[in-house]
Amino acid sequence: MLHRLMNGCLLRMSFQFNILIDDIFLALNTTDGLAPIDRKHVLSIANGFEDGKWRFSNFQSFIWDNIAETALSQRERESLVNRSQSQLIAAAKNLRLTDKTEDIGKGSELAEIVLYGVMKNHYSALPVVPKIFYKQNPQDNAKGADSVHIVLEGTDDFSLWFGEAKFYNSIEDTRLGAVIDSIRNALDTDKLKKENTIIANVQDIDRLVQDTSLRDKIKFAIGSRNSIDDIATKIHVPILLIHECQITCSASTFDDAYKNAIIEFHKDRANAYFKSQISKLNSIHKYPKISFHLILLPVPNKKVIIDKFISNVEHYKEQ
Repeated sequence: MLHRLMNGCLLRMSFQFNILIDDIFLALNTTDGLAPIDRKHVLSIANGFEDGKWRFSNFQSFIWDNIAETALSQRERESLVNRSQSQLIAAAKNLRLTDKTEDIGKGSELAEIVLYGVMKNHYSALPVVPKIFYKQNPQDNAKGADSVHIVLEGTDDFSLWFGEAKFYNSIEDTRLGAVIDSIRNALDTDKLKKENTIIANVQDIDRLVQDTSLRDKIKFAIGSRNSIDDIATKIHVPILLIHECQITCSASTFDDAYKNAIIEFHKDRANAYFKSQISKLNSIHKYPKISFHLILLPVPNKKVIIDKFISNVEHYKEQ
């Protein structure tokens, strides 16, 4: 699924958004001697414009198209099949609405839902562990990954994806440290083992992985008795940064000028991010074996998006 940037003008439509960069970081790196830079990828996605305005409704529909799978178990979704209104009401009740609080971080739940949609639609992840549904403690937002997924690699192999999802007012250098600290926390061996235990114990995996031998292989690999070091090469970390963007706020057309401006900005931010990540995480024993995917999504106004999301969730909670 690798699509290289060609002369700054790659454009491909996927899951309602436009893909501007889908490349290995090795092709974008501008810092001599930076290592290790393999197993690192950059995905830049952007919403479009219509009638001179950013497609706000398209962004909102993406959230609500994916919210049921993010907040409901497979069994719950099956019991509500063909009842879309009931699914949305049930999903809304499982949302913690941490987006309303300043101390935990506004936009966290919304970002988790968007990452789930990106994982499902772009990386073909199985909806095995809807993390919002399985979070045991509503105030436990700083512990563990924001998103947990299984991706089948061919007919007889798999990878494990432990994601981070943030919604920021900006992604300047001063904001990147907090992201990396969250990743360091999520890569703690005890936390990874806890995530694996959740995967192994949920019944969704039995429904979604039809091949018995592959299902047994997955459960054996993530078993509590096995070392995380043995599956480090199967671990991927998608890092979604939805960010308020002045370029997007000032634009009215999805033209070459806008696309090229976002591409250059995201290439610069990818270099700043991975330079900082390598500096801070390279001491982790398993770090060189893990794959990282930086996913960047610009929006014009964070507050408007979050306020609308909260309003919609509260509406469904009242039903």
